Amino acid sequence: MKITKVYTRRGDKGQTSLVGGKRVSKSSVRLESYGTVDELSANMGMLIAMLPEGHEKEMLFRIQNNLFNVCTNLATDQEDTPLYPSAHLPEGETELLEHEVDQIMKELPEAQGFILPGGTCEAAQAHICRTICRRAERRIVALAEESMVSPEVQEYINRLSDYFFVLAKKLNFLAGKSEKIWINACK
Repeated sequence: MKITKVYTRRGDKGQTSLVGGKRVSKSSVRLESYGTVDELSANMGMLIAMLPEGHEKEMLFRIQNNLFNVCTNLATDQEDTPLYPSAHLPEGETELLEHEVDQIMKELPEAQGFILPGGTCEAAQAHICRTICRRAERRIVALAEESMVSPEVQEYINRLSDYFFVLAKKLNFLAGKSEKIWINACK
């Protein structure tokens, strides 16, 4: 699809169009949900730029593509407009995330407790992606309380935050960077 014009001026008064043409406020929970997913994808772009070529980078590109499906799904009021085929996640993507999490966990030393986000710049960026993903999940759950949201979207976003958590751990481990463990002062 070629973009011929970036601005339309149709959103200047705080409204935008959903898939299907319905106009809604830019402050709606629906826009918050897919706007947060878009923010996640942009932060993933930073993480991708930091990483060398390899499996993690390929997986992150795949996830970014899936997030476009998620955004299309969330931008569709399913009570008014049928979902485009592109709004569905490809079959097996949530299971693929689970597989990736399990594989990474096999490569890592045994967990030692709650960790403080940080380590290498790449791992810190993965933690930023994790927290944005968690916020997206909260916004999607809020949307699902008032509108129809495809269950696979919620499942995928929930697994995705787990993926970012273990990816951050892996990036620190591969770099030989020790993680900082939360010291519970209430012991």
